[in-house]
Amino acid sequence: MPIKFDYIKAFSRNIGWITTKEQACLREKKIAIAGLGGVGGSHLLTLARLGVGSFHIADFDKFELANFNRQAGATISHLNKPKTDILEEMALDINPELQIKKFQQGINEENLQEFLKDVDVYVDALDFFAFDAREMVFAYCSTNNIPAITAAPLGMSTSLLNFIPGKMTFEEYFQLNGKSYTEKILYFLLGLSPAMLQRGYLVDPSAVDLVNHKGPSTSMACELCAGVVGTQVMKILLNRGPILAAPWGLQFDAYRNKLVKTWRPGGNKNPIQRLGITLAKQQFLKQKTAKE
Repeated sequence: MPIKFDYIKAFSRNIGWITTKEQACLREKKIAIAGLGGVGGSHLLTLARLGVGSFHIADFDKFELANFNRQAGATISHLNKPKTDILEEMALDINPELQIKKFQQGINEENLQEFLKDVDVYVDALDFFAFDAREMVFAYCSTNNIPAITAAPLGMSTSLLNFIPGKMTFEEYFQLNGKSYTEKILYFLLGLSPAMLQRGYLVDPSAVDLVNHKGPSTSMACELCAGVVGTQVMKILLNRGPILAAPWGLQFDAYRNKLVKTWRPGGNKNPIQRLGITLAKQQFLKQKTAKE
């Protein structure tokens, strides 16, 4: 005989860290997640287990073998299947009462407004190199007072930035507008991770090929991201501050046993950031020349 789903019982072990009233509040909230690859799938499943009741999810990709080392949903039985379909199925298996709207063409100018309609928080999980889409989404969030979170999986660490209405915006922090594609890569990477804790234990630098959109990754970093983002979402939705907002950031590196709180007033305009970007450009050009 099938077991009847009971929301209150299913998420009862959340109670204690959150109240019964707060759990009921989470049940009524809606989260938008763009990208279901490295971190997006883990974000969805973590927030589903938190008891969030509604999601908008977007991704145009299918699962392939190269996803197996890190992506929730990447299994033999899911090969060549749309990520939105698989992650929807997995989330509904956790909570069959979930309201999920899929955007299977990814995010674009035509569907952006619908994707972010009535959402309480936007969680960024777009591919690192999807600059046009990311700039568009964060700009919309800023204009429409939607809290937006990004957490980058770097090495065996997570690096967090929250963009909260009324605080520094994504563009004010990263300064991507008008930059070349190569500059955007470096500005985004250095902005995400001012402390660059992950750099010290990279054992094979040849695996990093930013020109061709390739780099090493780990499942540990993705799961760390999901835990940190889930906590930030909970705090925002339940008004359980304080919230660390850009230009403040946070990086925790499990390999180095180190936690760093970063502060970059002016974002990438900050003198420390400008120096780091200059040095990164020099290194990038050397690598590009060597490959040519």
